[in-house]
Amino acid sequence: MMGLLAAGLSIAIAGCGAALGIGLIGAKSVESMARQPEAIPAIRVTMIIAIAFVESIALYALVISFMLIAK
Repeated sequence: MMGLLAAGLSIAIAGCGAALGIGLIGAKSVESMARQPEAIPAIRVTMIIAIAFVESIALYALVISFMLIAK
């Protein structure tokens, strides 16, 4: 029972954190693109890499929650 609760909490907290992180990355990227239009390609590449890193943390939490459920 506690494993299911821990799994649910872990994925919920990680999902909220990932959503917040991706939202902040997107907001700051759009802001920086508006300030420096000539740097848009570099900013876009950096933004996509940062989003991938944030999303990987959410996927790690998903794997951990599956491990807690299977325990």
